[in-house]
Amino acid sequence: MTSKFNLLAGASVGIAMIAASPALARPVKHKAHKAAARGNSQSAEIEALKAQVEALTARLDAQEQNSAQTTAAINSAQSTAAAAQATATQAQAQVATAQAAVPTEVKTQLAAMPKPKNAWANDTVISGRMYFNASTMTQKVNGVKSTGGTAGNGTGFDIKRFYLGIDHTFSPIFAANLTMDVSNVVGSGSNYNYNSSGTPSLVGRGFYVKKAYLQAKLNPAFIIRLGAADLPWIPYVENQYGYRHIENTLIDRTNFGTSADWGVHVLGDLAGGLLSYRFSVVDGGGYRNVKVTKSVDFEGRVSTSYKGFYAGVGGYSGKRSNDTEGAVITLPTGTRGIRTATRLDALVGYKSKLFGIGGEYFHAKNWNNTNTVATDKADGWSVFGNVNFAKTWSVFGRYDRVKPNKITNDDFKQHYFNAGLQWEPVKIVDLAIVYKREVGNNGDLIATSLGNQNAPSVAIPIGGRATNSEIGLFGQLRF
Repeated sequence: MTSKFNLLAGASVGIAMIAASPALARPVKHKAHKAAARGNSQSAEIEALKAQVEALTARLDAQEQNSAQTTAAINSAQSTAAAAQATATQAQAQVATAQAAVPTEVKTQLAAMPKPKNAWANDTVISGRMYFNASTMTQKVNGVKSTGGTAGNGTGFDIKRFYLGIDHTFSPIFAANLTMDVSNVVGSGSNYNYNSSGTPSLVGRGFYVKKAYLQAKLNPAFIIRLGAADLPWIPYVENQYGYRHIENTLIDRTNFGTSADWGVHVLGDLAGGLLSYRFSVVDGGGYRNVKVTKSVDFEGRVSTSYKGFYAGVGGYSGKRSNDTEGAVITLPTGTRGIRTATRLDALVGYKSKLFGIGGEYFHAKNWNNTNTVATDKADGWSVFGNVNFAKTWSVFGRYDRVKPNKITNDDFKQHYFNAGLQWEPVKIVDLAIVYKREVGNNGDLIATSLGNQNAPSVAIPIGGRATNSEIGLFGQLRF
């Protein structure tokens, strides 16, 4: 309205100024026809200004009308939104009222109704792991290839282990595991797997129950397993080593320990996994040799892990299942009984996505002398490492040194090393080209298998030397 008034006022002033101009106020001095012409001209100008004023007025009226329509539309939209909000609020209030109106006993009954149970298979996991190799082996004594029916020379394919496991969860607390251990015995009877009478002994040597336990997980820091389960040390080292399919770890390879046994096992993690522990009270004969004994054995471990660094210490003490009824010896002290075997363990290392390095040490006393008059000691160490130079490729190596008879034959030493290149074509398969070599020297008529599962025992002459070399393809399949 203000703009309209200003425009009209300006037009009126213009008309008034024209009407009051001096030319109109002067006395008429010119001729009549000139005066008439001037009058007509001024009249035309006034009419033109009036036309402009009328056009401006019409234009302003149209703008005001449009503005009024826009304002009305905005007010209408706001009213509609307010009405919708009010409706939604009312609906929510009605729902709340309806929920509050449901009787408490009905809610209780609904909550108590049984929920659909998961199928048994939904709480069951089946897993498997197979270690295999196709390799060529050469065994020598004093530099000459060994001969005879028990010589470990030749080429072949072998499945060292096939583990098939079933895990079932009954509840958040209770679970169970059953793991079978299948060993390939094809050809063993004709080579070196003889019993005391010299005849092949294949029956019962190829299928075992490695793990069969019931678990109660009361807390991540307190888990109990009853039955045959992993022992504290060897599985722990295998996990850090990462190349179990190439070779057993140090004390497993040299038979100064086993990976599982029957008994009671307590384990757990503390401080978010920074610390862990595992303690086992077992028969002492391993999962393949269940016995009834007068005493039990103990194995334990305490370990830590932080940002790739890891370290653990452990130990073993017991009669190794030899403390049976009537199995006693007369010790040098004059007492009768069974000796206690002991073993101390240590492991330290670091691993990342790029590389890993670690070292293991053990010291054992009377490990193989619990029921002999003579005493003995043993110790050994191992270093291992790997470099992951590509996403699916790595190189690795390991060296072991063991003195298995420090009292009865202190000169006897075992050396072992392996090196290889590994490829992981898919997540469940590892394939590696590997070279292995074992050496036993300065023997005193000590029969040894040099730690390799494929190699038979060989007698090393006094001051002699035996070697076992192997090259081939090693791998594992896991699911």
